[in-house]
Amino acid sequence: MNSLEHSSLDGVRARLNYLSPEERQPAYYLYETRPGYTPPPPAIARHDILVRNLRPVLDQASLDANGFAFLHAALPPLDYLDDAAVREDYYPHCCELVRRATGAASVLAFDHNVRDEALASEPGSSIREPVRFVHNDYTARSGPQRVRDLMEAAAPATLAARYVFVNVWRPLRGPVEDQPLAVCDASSMAAEDFVATDLRYTDRTGEIYTVRHNAAHRWYFLEAMQPDEVLLLECFDATGGTARCTAHSAFRDPRARADAPPRRSIEVRTIASFATP
Repeated sequence: MNSLEHSSLDGVRARLNYLSPEERQPAYYLYETRPGYTPPPPAIARHDILVRNLRPVLDQASLDANGFAFLHAALPPLDYLDDAAVREDYYPHCCELVRRATGAASVLAFDHNVRDEALASEPGSSIREPVRFVHNDYTARSGPQRVRDLMEAAAPATLAARYVFVNVWRPLRGPVEDQPLAVCDASSMAAEDFVATDLRYTDRTGEIYTVRHNAAHRWYFLEAMQPDEVLLLECFDATGGTARCTAHSAFRDPRARADAPPRRSIEVRTIASFATP
């Protein structure tokens, strides 16, 4: 039995958006290929999935075994809608959380997103909506390339040792009532579930994994998550272990109140390097 399975785990049946089995070369276009036209996103396959509440076994989740872990840490008081403040004051906090959790020699925080569906709809807003399709942020190609792009002279040493992309995800207000983040136990996934998918910009092409449905997948979330509860999500482990990639997606909770406030959250992307100085 998987360590996260427990007779007291309840859950909610929710709809998750997987990649359609008909898609062979999926791509997301993040620009207009001609005036007024952006190609449609890849087709999805909707599946109603039991997403179990992790609270009864919270301390059993492991980055290495399951691809995610939770910890408690007070939310530092700052303006999270101010990009400069987040980079200056919150990035070091996230690096220290990841360093302590992984034992890495060094941690680099390099990017973040604040997500709030209401704020994202405002003209010119840099805030984004929750992502409601099953995906993983990096691939076997884009992970190493991101290290090269970000670390430059330090990249060869980092690539020669173990390095792990870890997202630091938490609510900015709570409890989260709707659009919580679901995570798939990495030990329940197969390599063929992941499909390399282009992110096409005007000047470059990135790559993520979208995910095909597999009945073996085991999904979890932390019900009523609070701002002092932090999710560490392993998005790429260069060693190719059990949790090399971790699929995740926001989902609509069918039990949520109609007037539930939009989920507001922040995720900071980090690279934990085990290269010795």
